[in-house]
Amino acid sequence: MVEHIVGDNALDQVANVATLPGIQGFSLAMPDIHWGYGFPIGGCAATDPDEGGVISPGGVGYDINCGMRLMRTSLKQEEVAPHIHDLVAQLFRDVPCGLGHGSDLRLSLDDERRCAQEGAPWAVAHGFGRSEDLDYIEERGQMAEAESSNITTRALERGKGQLGSLGGGNHFLEVQVVDEIFDEQAAATMGLCKGLITVMIHCGSRGFGYQICDDYIKALRNAPAKYGIQLPDRQLVCAPVRSPEGQEYLAAMRCAANYAFANRQVLMIKTEQAFLNALSISPRALGMELVYDVPHNIAKLERHKIGGREKLLCVHRKGATRAFPPWHPSLPERYRSIGQPVLVPGDMGRYSFVLVGTEIAMQQTWGTVCHGAGRMMSRARARKEHSFQDLQRLMHERGVVMMSQGHGAALEEAPWAYKDVEDVVDVCHNAGIARKVARLRPIGVIKG
Repeated sequence: MVEHIVGDNALDQVANVATLPGIQGFSLAMPDIHWGYGFPIGGCAATDPDEGGVISPGGVGYDINCGMRLMRTSLKQEEVAPHIHDLVAQLFRDVPCGLGHGSDLRLSLDDERRCAQEGAPWAVAHGFGRSEDLDYIEERGQMAEAESSNITTRALERGKGQLGSLGGGNHFLEVQVVDEIFDEQAAATMGLCKGLITVMIHCGSRGFGYQICDDYIKALRNAPAKYGIQLPDRQLVCAPVRSPEGQEYLAAMRCAANYAFANRQVLMIKTEQAFLNALSISPRALGMELVYDVPHNIAKLERHKIGGREKLLCVHRKGATRAFPPWHPSLPERYRSIGQPVLVPGDMGRYSFVLVGTEIAMQQTWGTVCHGAGRMMSRARARKEHSFQDLQRLMHERGVVMMSQGHGAALEEAPWAYKDVEDVVDVCHNAGIARKVARLRPIGVIKG
């Protein structure tokens, strides 16, 4: 993997991040690192607000709270396999995906503001899921101190027709089967067993979050000069966490994060309904339940120990996943003994992984691990590498039914464009910053 990492200048970005005011410890990169805007994708850094530490939109990314959601069912592979074509077709009809494809859920601006303030609890209150779902979402699906008055009209207009949609790019919805268990106890605690059908959703805050990021990159343009901050890369535009500018960005970013939590909550219920319709079974027979939901593009104020002393830090995770250890107070009671579930998707032709966080991660990486396979070729190159017919043939050989809005979009996300996620996960596992629990193999996928 190092050859590809060195080739796209991502390591220069890691070095640039190390110059940010108030940074603690190291500028970090996960093994799925590749070039991004400002921070590398797969980057993590923590700053101390009490030492002039900064918040940088480039350390969160444009798709604020892009993240993963995993649901388990009560179904086994042999029950679903004969119907997989019909199921994928139903999901493709019922779950809007692709750039420009909005949701059938139309929000008023007032509803959108409330959604941005309340997150997943807003979705539950409007009939999308159950209150117990919130226990299995990071932050219980609602980041506190979100302030929708900081959101521009342009961002609100972009977001009001997109709640409950996947979007395009690398976002997906995947029907999977658990094909290997590495940790029986942790898997059983999560309700996972070999042969079980699961569903993984990868999406974020759509145009709403993109516009918020874009607005604040512009709004913070003059902040470095105002606060005497020298930057090696203007894409690292930032402001002190304690400054008015930093506080405004944080409040707006939390709105986008809450929108993304609500988006994945709505998508889960749309997915459940598609399963019920396609398979003609009852909710009880389906037994779809949320395993966990994790962001991997976010900044949070968290308490961490440095030199034996606890400090409040602003932890940027861009293309990186929180991985708190067993007995951490932020974890739901069900998972306290095993550590936080970590969801690491691979490419749509191979497999994805479920991990758990460890104490070593808390000591070395601010409780952070990888977020996916990581690209090893550009989207443009991926489109040229092989034809769409080649992709269809590959997916058929691997037993995966795929539906996509366009040939080009599917080719950009083809398996050959990504590292082997097992290599990435093994680095984290062998380094002790996460522990492998289960491997999930795709059998059906819808893409933008």
